[in-house]
Amino acid sequence: MSAGHTANLFIPGESLIHRMAPEAKLVSAIGFVIAVALTPRRSVWSFAVDAAVVLVLLAVAGFRPLQVVSRLAVVLPFIAFAFLIPFVAGGEQTEVLGFGLSTEGLWGTWNILAKAVLGTTTSMILAGTTAIAALLRGMNRLRVPSVITSIIAFMFRYLDLIVGEMGRMRTAMVARGHDPRWLWQAKPIASSAGAMFVRSYERGERVHAAMTARGYSGTMPELDARRASSTDWARAAVPPMIAATAAIAGAILT
Repeated sequence: MSAGHTANLFIPGESLIHRMAPEAKLVSAIGFVIAVALTPRRSVWSFAVDAAVVLVLLAVAGFRPLQVVSRLAVVLPFIAFAFLIPFVAGGEQTEVLGFGLSTEGLWGTWNILAKAVLGTTTSMILAGTTAIAALLRGMNRLRVPSVITSIIAFMFRYLDLIVGEMGRMRTAMVARGHDPRWLWQAKPIASSAGAMFVRSYERGERVHAAMTARGYSGTMPELDARRASSTDWARAAVPPMIAATAAIAGAILT
């Protein structure tokens, strides 16, 4: 398994969450995200409960504040889009800092912001405490089609390799005096990308032929036979149960 992108996601540790079986963590994360997604947007206290659960999990997993903030940068485009909604949405207007903003648009911004941050943080905890190989093993145990898990495995395995080759191709172009910086100079970059696509496809065929010759039947052998215990499932059930309870209570009381 490639180390570059995996190392960027996974943070080695010995926390309680690190030691849990991957299939239990996957089910827990999916359940928690679904419960958050179904939470009524006006139930602010329900989101506060969900945020408290996430903060506890981050502390247990050993995440540092800087790691959390840097990884949350991925949701910035969604947040930027969300802040435009109050300016373009219709309906009743509310004055904020001298601007007339849509009340429904403000609730829509809050809805996107809260759910995007909570969902991203949940996936961050899952990826940060579970190596890619363990995640794939958990997906196999949850009966995810082997074709999907194989595609994901090879994608992570060769992502660093392809990015590295693209970097070497660009270095070769710059060494030969071509350093495109403008849109009308994009043709060589497009040609290089096309050549890289063909080379990657051919490499994939060669790798598959070599693996088939060595007995590959579509699934990778399991090196860790430890399955999720009843304790793992009980612990994994706590976050989604809290989020589901908060969502149901919010729907009733809102």
